[in-house]
Amino acid sequence: MTESNSRELIARALAESGHTVRYPKGTVIITQGDPSDALYVILSGRVKVYLSDDNGREVVLAICGPGDYLGELALVEGVRSASVATLEPCTMSYVTQQSFKEHLKNDPGAAFDLVVRLIGRLRLATEELRSLALMDVYGRVARLLLELAVERDGQRVVEQPLTQQQIAERVACSREMISRVFKELTDGGYIRVENRRIYIDRRLPARF
Repeated sequence: MTESNSRELIARALAESGHTVRYPKGTVIITQGDPSDALYVILSGRVKVYLSDDNGREVVLAICGPGDYLGELALVEGVRSASVATLEPCTMSYVTQQSFKEHLKNDPGAAFDLVVRLIGRLRLATEELRSLALMDVYGRVARLLLELAVERDGQRVVEQPLTQQQIAERVACSREMISRVFKELTDGGYIRVENRRIYIDRRLPARF
């Protein structure tokens, strides 16, 4: 069994500890600062995990999809550290804090998987902090594209549909700046956008 299949089975077993809920596109499921009292397992659809300020500005921390967990900090008392909203219609399993704790006690594999996921998120957060502190806007955009790209028939492609506004939220800059970067990359033959997919046709330059 591959690691991805194993993780899928672990997520499915955890989902069975909760009850199924459905949310339309654009629903805020978790609000930063709310009590951390439940875990969500995504069964279908995609969500964004983000931070926002009083002026409505957002920084997107991650895009999550089927098999991902949301709200792991429900394992301990506290408040939500970020907000979560649906990017498309979603089906999730809502697992209460008590059910979550009982499931981890009875399934060591799930407990280990949770630790691995949290370590992965910590590493991602560290990289994001380094990126914001040390890279210019172009560097952050290039890093995001390379992280999201997968190999398909010898071609690197970002299959996840992303608007320029969503990319701006991921790298903490304006949409106008993203439009400028994309124009430069497109004119230079580095990328092309077709059917809401971003194709990387040439190695991206180290800087612009």
